[in-house]
Amino acid sequence: MLDVERAKKNPFAADLMKDQVALITGGASGIGLTTAVEILQCGGKVAICGRKPERFAAALETLSALGEAFAHPCDIREPAQVEALVGAVMERYGRIDVLVNNAGGQFPSPAAGISPKGWDAVIRNNLNGTFYMTREVATRAMLPAKSGAIVNVIANIARGFPGMAHTGAARAGVENLTKTLAVEWAQFDVRVNAVAPGLIRSSGTEQYPPELTRMSLERTPQKRAATVEETAHAIVYLASPAALFITGATLQLDGGACLWGESWMIPDRDDGLGW
Repeated sequence: MLDVERAKKNPFAADLMKDQVALITGGASGIGLTTAVEILQCGGKVAICGRKPERFAAALETLSALGEAFAHPCDIREPAQVEALVGAVMERYGRIDVLVNNAGGQFPSPAAGISPKGWDAVIRNNLNGTFYMTREVATRAMLPAKSGAIVNVIANIARGFPGMAHTGAARAGVENLTKTLAVEWAQFDVRVNAVAPGLIRSSGTEQYPPELTRMSLERTPQKRAATVEETAHAIVYLASPAALFITGATLQLDGGACLWGESWMIPDRDDGLGW
């Protein structure tokens, strides 16, 4: 029988991330905060950012009990704010060894119901913001140091993303960006990978309609949702020296969902052509 509680525990050595500085976007809650906790437990230092500074106090209370942590507000959709954030982290620590692009946001909707404004909002956040952050960290910190690890948190888009065309398109763009930068930056020993979670029990999925969550659960072969801790394990592994020869990869974290089942209900045809 699966021991999910045991799977939540940090499986890594206490010095795995010793002296490493990690910048985590969307780091004040959910997957981002849990990843920050694990990196601190492994001897690293963390800087978190988000659009809602009011969340920082509780997050920093948790993180500061474990190690060196820093928080700075940033809307990743705004290049000037990204530049200010990276500058503040560099001024404080003098380096950025790991970037976790975790910030993102979307809303469930059939494609025909997504307005141009809604489309732009999701693309700016999930695709543009990821590029702005990645480019700034790479050019300011990683490429000059000829060392670094970037982990992009995307989504299970292997079979398309019906009901979320906006974020599916954005995340597919990030997955291709991951592969492209992995090749371009290999000469600098900067690794770029992605984690593609399926159904995760987190603060983000709690906002979705219950029927959407239930349908996703039914179409997951393992018949359960992953925990934020399990997701953080995958991120920390790819960010760590344990994965030095892995770059350009997307790690599916979905209990087999990308390999099985339908993700969108299609009504039967009534024109006689469906036989």
